[in-house]
Amino acid sequence: MRTDGFSTPAEGTGAEREVVELAATKPTPWQSGVGVIAPYDFALDRELWRWTPDDVSLHVTRLPYVHVPVTVDQAAALSMEQSVDPAVRALLAPEPLAIGYACASGSFVHGAEGERELHRTMVNAGAPAAVTTSGALVQALGALELDRIAVVTPYVDSVTDRLLGFLGEHGVGVTSSVGLGLLSHIWRVTYAEVSQAVHSVDHPDAQGVYISCTNVLTYDIIAPLERELGKPVIAANQVTMWAVLREANRHAVAQGQRLLDVTAPSAV
Repeated sequence: MRTDGFSTPAEGTGAEREVVELAATKPTPWQSGVGVIAPYDFALDRELWRWTPDDVSLHVTRLPYVHVPVTVDQAAALSMEQSVDPAVRALLAPEPLAIGYACASGSFVHGAEGERELHRTMVNAGAPAAVTTSGALVQALGALELDRIAVVTPYVDSVTDRLLGFLGEHGVGVTSSVGLGLLSHIWRVTYAEVSQAVHSVDHPDAQGVYISCTNVLTYDIIAPLERELGKPVIAANQVTMWAVLREANRHAVAQGQRLLDVTAPSAV
């Protein structure tokens, strides 16, 4: 019996005893982590968490602010080694299993070789495994066996054209594309606007549709759009989280999204 006025666990309340019993039977699980490098104007941290399983933590950092609109110049600035290298290093302290560069335009603006160089920069800075949004897109298209797609972007035409060129370098044909022409505040695009753009760009020859830009909300509308169109719909945040979690030997969380369904772990 304690004499200091505090009860021992065995003498505590029912709730306290339940905590002690739970701790004895279920040790605290080890929390894995993955790192995410986002553009300075990224506003959708919560969306990334929605694809993240309960035993994984996200360690997010942002690239330095660049005072330019969403143009080719901005995309190029976001992919510069002198910005990406320290961002990777800033994420290493919590020992992430993998690091993702979560910016679509920054990873396709300089074409296929630019994406490969970005990946090399991340690995050289210490990333245990590295993923870029556009590299993840190529992986996702391969997993879904798609080589002709329709494309939706929030960008001005000059940026959208860089994406189409990047896809062409990887042997992916684009049946049709639409850009919303936005130079800022992309995160304010609504689900309704994205859905309308997807329906407007869909083409009978398109095997699937890609929604570009990690600053575009898509989590809740991917599965409904796939049902409506009868084909895969993939998005920048989705492919990024799918790929970086795969590098960490984890599986992204969502219901009814074909990319996640076709790559789901086999039941034991």
